[in-house]
Amino acid sequence: MRLHRLKVTAFGPFAEPQEIDFDALSGAGIFLLHGPTGAGKTSVLDAVCYALYGSVPGPRQAPGTSLRSDHAAPETATEVTLELTAGGRRLEITRRPEQPRPKKRGTGTTKDKAQSRLREHLGEPGWQGLSRSHQEIGEEIEQLLGMSREQFCQVVLLPQGEFARFLRADAEARGRLLGRLFDTRRFAAVETLLAEQRRAAEAKVRAGDEKVLGTAQRLAQAAGDSADLRAWPHPAHQPGDPGLAEAVRAWAAVARCSARERLTVRTHALTAVEHRHAAARRAAEDARELDRLQRRHAEAVHRAEVLAEAAPERERVRTLLDRARRGALVAPALDLREAAAAAHRAAAHAVDDARRRLHPDLAEAGAEQLAALEQRLRGELGALGAAQRAEQRSADISRERAALDRESRAAEEQQQESADWLARWEPLRAALRERVDTAQQAATQAEHLAGRLEPARQHLAAARRRDALAAEARATSGELLSVREESAAARERWLELKETRLRGIAAELAEALVAGEPCTVCGSADHPAPARPAPGHVDRAAEDAAHARFERAEERRARTERELAAVRQAHTDAAAAAGDATTAELLDRAQELTALHAAAHSAAAGLHGARERLAHAEREHASRSADRLDAERRIAARSSRREALDEEQQALEEELARVRAGSASVGDRARLLETRVRLVADAAAALHRAEAAAERLKEADGRLADAAFRAGFDTTEAAADAVLSAYEHSALQRRMDAWQAEEALLADRFAEADAARAATQPPADPRAAEERAERTAARLRTAGSAADAARQRCAELDRLSRQAESELRALGPLRESYDRVAGLAGLTAGTSADNERKMRLEAYVLAARLEQVAAAATVRLLRMSGGRYTLVHSDARAGGRGRSGLGLHVVDAWTGSERDTATLSGGETFFASLALALGLADVVTDEAGGMRLDTLFIDEGFGSLDEQALDEVLDVLDSLRERDRSVGIVSHVADLRTRVQTQLEIVKQRGGSVVRHHTGDAPS
Repeated sequence: MRLHRLKVTAFGPFAEPQEIDFDALSGAGIFLLHGPTGAGKTSVLDAVCYALYGSVPGPRQAPGTSLRSDHAAPETATEVTLELTAGGRRLEITRRPEQPRPKKRGTGTTKDKAQSRLREHLGEPGWQGLSRSHQEIGEEIEQLLGMSREQFCQVVLLPQGEFARFLRADAEARGRLLGRLFDTRRFAAVETLLAEQRRAAEAKVRAGDEKVLGTAQRLAQAAGDSADLRAWPHPAHQPGDPGLAEAVRAWAAVARCSARERLTVRTHALTAVEHRHAAARRAAEDARELDRLQRRHAEAVHRAEVLAEAAPERERVRTLLDRARRGALVAPALDLREAAAAAHRAAAHAVDDARRRLHPDLAEAGAEQLAALEQRLRGELGALGAAQRAEQRSADISRERAALDRESRAAEEQQQESADWLARWEPLRAALRERVDTAQQAATQAEHLAGRLEPARQHLAAARRRDALAAEARATSGELLSVREESAAARERWLELKETRLRGIAAELAEALVAGEPCTVCGSADHPAPARPAPGHVDRAAEDAAHARFERAEERRARTERELAAVRQAHTDAAAAAGDATTAELLDRAQELTALHAAAHSAAAGLHGARERLAHAEREHASRSADRLDAERRIAARSSRREALDEEQQALEEELARVRAGSASVGDRARLLETRVRLVADAAAALHRAEAAAERLKEADGRLADAAFRAGFDTTEAAADAVLSAYEHSALQRRMDAWQAEEALLADRFAEADAARAATQPPADPRAAEERAERTAARLRTAGSAADAARQRCAELDRLSRQAESELRALGPLRESYDRVAGLAGLTAGTSADNERKMRLEAYVLAARLEQVAAAATVRLLRMSGGRYTLVHSDARAGGRGRSGLGLHVVDAWTGSERDTATLSGGETFFASLALALGLADVVTDEAGGMRLDTLFIDEGFGSLDEQALDEVLDVLDSLRERDRSVGIVSHVADLRTRVQTQLEIVKQRGGSVVRHHTGDAPS
């Protein structure tokens, strides 16, 4: 992978677009990235990582952290574009994070979504777009580079501070870093999977054991007291217990044999009890039969005596039934005579009621006289039909005349109202026309004043801005003088301290001397008289602090000069816009024009309303004129119609007066005649019905007398007394039938030979015989229950034994599987006795990777340390609970000793960490499929090296060019600026940092 070009806009400290040409920087092999603290050196590396992976390294990607520059203009979008070659393909990646921007309409801001774009250069056709999907671009880049974001940040950016911590860290911390770089999650997943499988297999075995033990418990319950519970095994609840199966099988066999012996004994006892119970049941049945026959014979004797005592009553009932039979022959004639008498009484009552409702003069009238009167009244009623129609027409005329009167009055009111309004029309129209003209003039004046008001307001605003900027320019000028004096004083103080420090530099170098170690200046291991600091000695920290104060003073001076120039330019522009008039004059002129414009605008506001009122008045004038003409026509038409109706109604009323004959209306006269007709007709009909009923009653009396004589009765009253109701006759007949049935039953009973013989024998005792049978039945039930229980116990023991055997056979493979999985899980987890170093599988893999990294790092460490130090991997077992296999030691060739890397000094730690970082880059690169890394960055760490060590490190880094690699060094060390000619300087400014390229002595 080689970087070609990076362009950032509004990213981190970079407000304006900045472009970095890595091809130009890579020509020298090594280039220096430097600049003051906070200028944005790390932001360049962040931009590279963000372009590739869509996020920045480590904590700088924390939630709530914005990638957008605070110095950028609101309308400038944050964007990063990186051009690189990876896998033989030249690609360009452009990314924009989610960021706010001003709304296109209105005020405020809105959120733009994150955007990504991937293009590929295809030679002559140029750039071709590949994707705009974040996910697709991320997968494509990670596949081409063969590294995740974490691996890229460790391998390409080479953070020295983290590798220094790696050297001093314990095995757990090293394991976490190596796990992120080499992605050993699959091995940890294997450990987890095997542990889960072991727990699952153990649960299955434990469940199988508990299931077998549960079946054995049910076997003990089924056996009851037939087996010796003291022989019950109680095996431990542990998976793989070898004695469980045999113990359960042996105990089940003992329980089955004991149960079968008891079943045989109880079966013989049941047979004997069954024979005794059968004999007792037969004796009880014989006693019950003898008792039944004796009681049957005694009952028959008692019923014969009762029947003999009822002989007189039987004779009386027989006589009553004979009279009732003859009375039934007279019953139809009696019913006919009773019906005729009831009809005659009802007809006589109806005649009396009808005569009471008639006029007293008609109380004695006969049927013929009433019929003639009815005929005459019906004729009068028919003549009233025409009179009713005339009466209805008269009422209609009255209603129509009332409606005409109301319409006439409404038309007259409408005519008068229209005439009054039309009399006021001319003055009203003149007044409305005058309002319209006045409002039109005011609108014209308001438009003229508006054109003069806006320029006046602009001049006033420019004058106010001119005055404010003049005051600000005076204040800024005073501040600039103060800042210039402060900057000059800070510069003099810094130069003074620097000169003092240079005079006492020998004492500062003497402080770094260590007994027995060579001096960095002369190389001697003896230090007889080291220099001592003089009074008032200035160290490097004091000099750096003074230089930092000088730089801050210079930044404030430059910032104040730019602010003063901006204020003066703004004042010149405002003065040109305001003109020569004073602010007070412009204010008076603007206020006067505002007042005039407001008055004219208020007067012109009524123009539309005045026009609307004039148009409405004209429409109403036309409507009023039409209403007056219409009212006059309606008044004339209704007057002639009313006169015609009056003449027609007078003729109708004269004719109706003759027909009513004193009644209030023709309807009342008709209802009176209808009532009279109905009463007369009802009376005539009642007379006819009464005469017919008397004739039928006389005929029924003759028929009744003849029927009584033929039935053998002397009078009709005797025949009526002999007639019985159906209920009485049925009751008497049932009594006779019962006596006859009783006689037949007793004859049959006395003819039974068994009952007669039983009566001669001694009385039977069925209760005693039944009690003896019940006692034998109870003994039979007890014996049967015992036999059934024994039989069921044998069947249940057989079933449970088969179930236990099936469960034991199924448990065998589960135990074998558990043993196999538990052995593998213990081996990978480091808990097995076979794992001598107690190393987990993931730690074993990481140890192999660490061994490769140590071997690759040793090649460069030997060169940087002059052949003194070698990194070796240690798999010694850690004490306590520490992780084994991830130890890292350094071998000192001068002393031949091997010690932990945490004991290295500052410079030695830098050597080892740099070598480790470069070795790790080689190993990760090889693991990623041999992806070539042509661009590397080393972040800080050079400040701890002396001049000779720095030369050795630069020689090692320079050797990387043999592989056509370019190395970017990120450092504050001043000596590197003279040793590394190709530089990328980040300059911190007030409006945002800028990038400057240096090749040799020519900055760009």
